[in-house]
Amino acid sequence: MNPAARPALPYLAGYPEALRQQVQGLIDRNELAAHLHKRYPQRHQVRTDAALYDYTQALKSEFLRQSPPLAKVIYAARLHVIHNALGTHTTVARVQGGQLKAKREIRISAMFRDTPPEFLKMIVVHELAHIKEREHNKAFYALCQHMEPDYHQFEFDLRLHLTLQELKSTEPAAD
Repeated sequence: MNPAARPALPYLAGYPEALRQQVQGLIDRNELAAHLHKRYPQRHQVRTDAALYDYTQALKSEFLRQSPPLAKVIYAARLHVIHNALGTHTTVARVQGGQLKAKREIRISAMFRDTPPEFLKMIVVHELAHIKEREHNKAFYALCQHMEPDYHQFEFDLRLHLTLQELKSTEPAAD
């Protein structure tokens, strides 16, 4: 591929140039999809909002027992990865009987309904970590790694997956 015609790698912007060049090599040789499929051949079975809630609650119960309860965990069709994040965590404050009540919600982009289980776990772990740590700091990433020791590898590979999805969406249609 002509270097000038190469797509930008926005999901890998924070990674070292040498690593981005390796990824670009996979793209140029049309090997990125095969590389990811070899590493992650399975797709998770968490298809419904109810199943996603149960899945998230199980992880929360294992690692964050003392944290506030989750009111809602859903796949959000309107959550676009390119414009927002992989998922969101919110605290909805409501006044109820003179008291301020907070409900915590997690929304995961619906595009992750059909991804490897490792990617779903990485996203859920990330959003759960925000219950205790609001900022993306050392403590936040330490908590993510506590819940999923391979967190950083899964995050990188998920970024490769997103890059592949973006490349597919910009390919010209076959005649």
